[in-house]
Amino acid sequence: MGSLELADVWVRYGPTEALRGISLSVQEGSIVALIGPNGAGKTTTLKAVMGLQSIAAGQIHLHGRRIDTLDTAEIVREGIALCPEGRRVFPEMTVSENLRAGAYLRTNRRDIEQDREIIYGYFPRLMQHRNQMAATLSGGEQQMLAIARAFMAKPEYLLLDEPSLGLAPLVVRAIADIVREICARGVAIILVEQNARMALRLAEYAYVLESGRVVLEGPAGDLARDDYVRKAYLGG
Repeated sequence: MGSLELADVWVRYGPTEALRGISLSVQEGSIVALIGPNGAGKTTTLKAVMGLQSIAAGQIHLHGRRIDTLDTAEIVREGIALCPEGRRVFPEMTVSENLRAGAYLRTNRRDIEQDREIIYGYFPRLMQHRNQMAATLSGGEQQMLAIARAFMAKPEYLLLDEPSLGLAPLVVRAIADIVREICARGVAIILVEQNARMALRLAEYAYVLESGRVVLEGPAGDLARDDYVRKAYLGG
């Protein structure tokens, strides 16, 4: 089985060590959660995987091939896509244009159109608003569009950074359902979430990051029952 592997990865911002020897593994078709406080290194981990942040030491491999030496476009071609925090859609483009932008490295137009129809099946609201400017969508709809646009890159691995941030509970549940559906199609997901309860419900395996290190890891269900995790991240 193929996997995405980080081995003893260090990231420094000047004198500050943002990641201090992170090691983690994500198997094909699985959901892995990264939880922890603000500043723990969760987003930095995703940026390192995507080549958006250079690493000071360690290695990152995809299916046994080292990828931390590649640029971001090459990493996307290898099958990894990022949905960044903050619902970063192209506001002056329509929903349909945003989705086409997500597929900018792909060349098979028929496959692109097929995937866009799959997306509209996941996100019926996007279908309804497909000719609407992204700036006019609600916050929840913009988050759906951001996830959908990342999916249009046809990734094997989808990195989701805080997909539930600032959304109403009903929309959060809808996002969680969509994450499950995407994974069911064979896409592995790394889920960074402040909503630890949701993350541990969705994931098979989870890592707790604090101060740039992995301090706990294990099956998500086990961590959800761990006394420390319950007190620190699940409200007791």
